[in-house]
Amino acid sequence: MTPAHTLNLLGVLSESKRIINTHSRHFLALSLLFLLPLSCAIVIYPTLYPPTPQHDVVPTQFHHPFTSPQTLIFPLIYTLTTYLISLCALATITYSTFHGFYGRPVKLFPTIKSLLSSFFPLVSTVLAGKFLLCLISLSFLMFVFVIVTLIQTLVFAFVIDYNSNSFIWFIAVIGLALFMCTLYFQIIWGLAPVIAVTESKWGFEPLWRSAYLINGMRSVSLSLMLVFGSLIGVWVWMGVRSVSGFTIVEEWRSWEFVLQTVVCSGLLGFLVLLLLHYVAANTVLYMYCKALHGELAMEIAEEFAREYVCLPFDDDKVPHIVTVVSG
Repeated sequence: MTPAHTLNLLGVLSESKRIINTHSRHFLALSLLFLLPLSCAIVIYPTLYPPTPQHDVVPTQFHHPFTSPQTLIFPLIYTLTTYLISLCALATITYSTFHGFYGRPVKLFPTIKSLLSSFFPLVSTVLAGKFLLCLISLSFLMFVFVIVTLIQTLVFAFVIDYNSNSFIWFIAVIGLALFMCTLYFQIIWGLAPVIAVTESKWGFEPLWRSAYLINGMRSVSLSLMLVFGSLIGVWVWMGVRSVSGFTIVEEWRSWEFVLQTVVCSGLLGFLVLLLLHYVAANTVLYMYCKALHGELAMEIAEEFAREYVCLPFDDDKVPHIVTVVSG
């Protein structure tokens, strides 16, 4: 009897791990191509960011120095490169996990080639989400501005003390509300990148479809985000601390340098694994959400209809059934 797949965090992690282990060499190649450079960039950049030299600070006639454009080139190049690599990693790993879920053959060249059709929908979807989050943040700022203005206008001779505890608590409550609102939209839009890659939708459409599919699975999406977000954050912090320690060791042949190299390499390797499993698990979550809404059974039937040939002696055979249990 085919084991049931449980629609919870453990079920998602178990299925994503199975897909990665089945195509281990393929996902290893994708990790070396995209995730390893991305991890190195995330960890090493804070230690390499050049401090602003005095000759790059141009004083004005009002004695307010500003940073010259030359000092912004390196951060801009870093941001664009990291963004590009992360989108390529997201698109290719999602594509591979999606086809691996159906048991289709997964090969490196077709996966890289799929970037031609999935990259721009993914970019437009990410930009659409960032645009809406910026509007939400601006709405909160406008709300604070309106409240402060109304208090100063309606209550005569009232001066707001911006250093008072009451105002600090007010700003803290608004900040917490903004954080919770942002987290909520991150949860309901979490499947949007997967939809952009697998369904070739773009712009705001993947966001609305993600909000529809995630109904009934928001707790799983939140758990996935908290678990991997916490682990990735901790490993990035440990990696930055480890790389920063290289400046202390002067002799590269010393045992201390060798130990730091081994530790840093291990941290980078585990960070790559975390990023890989997070993207794969989010793709599996998308498949489970489709199963919960009754869309996956139809696609599986169509998949087998294209590849299965009925023979005269197959009439009495029992079809393969995959059971999905919501837990």
